[in-house]
Amino acid sequence: MTITSAMPKAKERKTRTRTKRVSSLPAIKLSQLPPSHIDLRQPLKAVLICEYCKTWCPITGMQSKVQKLVPHHTGEAGVADAVRCRGSNRRVQFDMTIPEWRQALTDAVKEASSRRATEVLPKAFSPQTDRTLRARAERTLAGRMADWNAVLPLAADTDKSRRTVPAGDAPAESRAVPLAPRNVKAHEQRQAQLAGHYAQMTPRTGA
Repeated sequence: MTITSAMPKAKERKTRTRTKRVSSLPAIKLSQLPPSHIDLRQPLKAVLICEYCKTWCPITGMQSKVQKLVPHHTGEAGVADAVRCRGSNRRVQFDMTIPEWRQALTDAVKEASSRRATEVLPKAFSPQTDRTLRARAERTLAGRMADWNAVLPLAADTDKSRRTVPAGDAPAESRAVPLAPRNVKAHEQRQAQLAGHYAQMTPRTGA
């Protein structure tokens, strides 16, 4: 029976390391990163956001020829499993100075603030609308009931007029259809002619 040890936890990221290993990934150029992803306020403790684990990582070798990200894990130190991030030991190319970085950061902040949605102010009411709204707000329940009771008789009269049926025939959607012919004699002659005509017709027999 084999006994496996538990997965070690991620260690705290150190600012300086003694390893000479360098990642085979292309170097990170500061000019190609968003200014907000870089922190050069303390040059000897510079940090940036790793492209792979999206966390702040220290830059080692600030006083040497090669600057690179310190070896780090993908998770939180002391909590997540110790899984080495691909961005470990990746070279960092300082192709911009600290004053240039500060100016780029200031410009980015100004541009972001200019893109913020402006506050939409409510449109002012006209004097007539304002008076109407104020009058509605000041009306009490008793006042609204009194206005409604004053309109009730007129509404009742209107409903009564709508239910009144006019004198004469009941209204219909179209004109009434006559049930008997106007000229009975001519109608009977026409029926006799049609009967004789149909009698002379020989019915077709099927094959």
